[in-house]
Amino acid sequence: MAVKTTLNLDDRLLREAKKRAAEEGRTLTSVVEEGLRSLLTAEAPAEPYRFRPVTVRGTAPPAVDLDDHDALVEFMERGD
Repeated sequence: MAVKTTLNLDDRLLREAKKRAAEEGRTLTSVVEEGLRSLLTAEAPAEPYRFRPVTVRGTAPPAVDLDDHDALVEFMERGD
């Protein structure tokens, strides 16, 4: 069953839809219906990844020179 309705479409979009219909030898209605069906049957996009940093309260940073490789290794091996 078809229902007649009125839509307000962007002029450029309507021109492109009419052009597509003419190129394919179809009606404007069939082009609009195909577009709506495609949109309505498409899967909803997965929620985009959102980085959520974890922050914790702690003590003062270790007293180690981050530019000193040997000092870092020694600190990590101590397990403070």
